[in-house]
Amino acid sequence: MTEAMIRKKPGMASVKDMPLLQDAPWPFSLQFHGAFAWGMYQVGQVCHGSLMCRALKEENYAARRAILPILQAEEDERFVSEWKKYLDYEADVMKDVPGWKVGENVYNSGRWMPPATGELRPDVW
Repeated sequence: MTEAMIRKKPGMASVKDMPLLQDAPWPFSLQFHGAFAWGMYQVGQVCHGSLMCRALKEENYAARRAILPILQAEEDERFVSEWKKYLDYEADVMKDVPGWKVGENVYNSGRWMPPATGELRPDVW
């Protein structure tokens, strides 16, 4: 026979008599919010609020501003050499077209536009 028949208690026991098997939600919520607040405080202390970090960022920006003209000069030198190769290639390809002027702007707008193709920078495109 079942236990309910022996005790003569039909059905399930009262919910109030059942043991509490879990913690209430508020301790977990308190722990989670506390850990989150502490983590956000640490993030703020590490970089955003630190004067030392601001000084390091400014030093990095100053170094970038200092070497920018050198990098631009190197890129301009590379562009000129690639442009000369491109003009030689254009002259070779268009040699049979009458009236074609090598290096002339095909848009006739009077305004210089950088090349829109990836031929001058195949390693980037």
